[in-house]
Amino acid sequence: MVPWTYKYKPLSLKEVVGQDAALAQLQKFVSSKPFGKAAVLYGPSGSGKTSSVHALANDLSYEIIEVNASDVRNKEQIDLILGNAVKQRSLFSKGKIILVDEIDGISGTEDRGGVSALVSIISSSSFPIICTAEDPFDKKFSDLRKQSTLIEYQPLPIPEVKCILDSISKKEKLVVSPEVIQELSRRCGGDARAAVTDLHTASLDAGQLSTTALDMLGEREQKKSIIDALLLVLKTTKPELAIPVFDTVDEDLDMIFLWLDENLPLEYTKALDLARAYEMLSQADIMRRRIRRWQHWRFLVYINAYLSGGVAVAKDQKYTSFVSYKPTTRLLKLWQANMKYQKRKAIAEKIAAKTHTSHRRVIQDIIPYLQAMVQADQNLAKKITDDFGLESEEIEWLKKK
Repeated sequence: MVPWTYKYKPLSLKEVVGQDAALAQLQKFVSSKPFGKAAVLYGPSGSGKTSSVHALANDLSYEIIEVNASDVRNKEQIDLILGNAVKQRSLFSKGKIILVDEIDGISGTEDRGGVSALVSIISSSSFPIICTAEDPFDKKFSDLRKQSTLIEYQPLPIPEVKCILDSISKKEKLVVSPEVIQELSRRCGGDARAAVTDLHTASLDAGQLSTTALDMLGEREQKKSIIDALLLVLKTTKPELAIPVFDTVDEDLDMIFLWLDENLPLEYTKALDLARAYEMLSQADIMRRRIRRWQHWRFLVYINAYLSGGVAVAKDQKYTSFVSYKPTTRLLKLWQANMKYQKRKAIAEKIAAKTHTSHRRVIQDIIPYLQAMVQADQNLAKKITDDFGLESEEIEWLKKK
């Protein structure tokens, strides 16, 4: 039995749906000479990266040499296989494309030298080298990015996936309702390969597909990291792509707020874009407060819409420069402020006991003077320590102030 993902793979770029901009860039790369760079096709699984390379090679009658980076991982293997591939002429004097699939499989430590060997081969290749990846922005690929043209593939929108499933259903003469096709298209999360696999699996028992068969498949969950989610939201201007992103992220709502707050200024460099994005965050925060105050949890859908689609469309056009997203520093600052407060409180308690004064008055009236005295005359530190029974780290705190 031939899997439908193989049986109905695109044979021409005309059959690849939903990636018009990426396909135009890919064609331009392959047609340009000489080849001093590679192309890195990046995007989520099932968006058409590998199949579009095969379709293009078929359109051009090019030979394609495909290796999986998970199998060719270290310097020796890459030099042996890819090194020979770029040196040998194509069969029958046709053109040739070298496809290095799933470069995410190259480890940064165990496969030391693998990425540098690939970069070296790229610079000397007379044939186009195309790599695929889900996340090319890992630090280990920094040298590869400098030698590559990055081409982004978007998650396929539901209508595009639905079009693929409708076409296959007709060719297989499968009796299936539009509601079932719609549900399969929705639950795949933009992964066309997963949707076709589910369609094939659910139709094995009979020539028709019912909601009962879908229930047996279960819901397809695709967990994303917060970095992947930020990449999708901040790098797109299409709300339909951004809105479902945070549904599959293993972070609570408060952390998503903090991640966006930290990274928005890094991504949105235009003042107007940034202002509009923070307006979306403020609207989401208003909805969050309404939930806390009134327990109206229906506002949760608006929070998600503001944080995802709202932030995505806040910019006039997407930014192409690479940004390394980082976790929020606000929690660290809050912890540092809390520790600072705790030391100040401990000092105030000791001074209050000696001076028969309230903690508030000590913090307000006495500690500022002690700080000025210690910073002006280091010899006073020992006397203050003896008089108030302060610890050495508490004196250091007064000095740093």
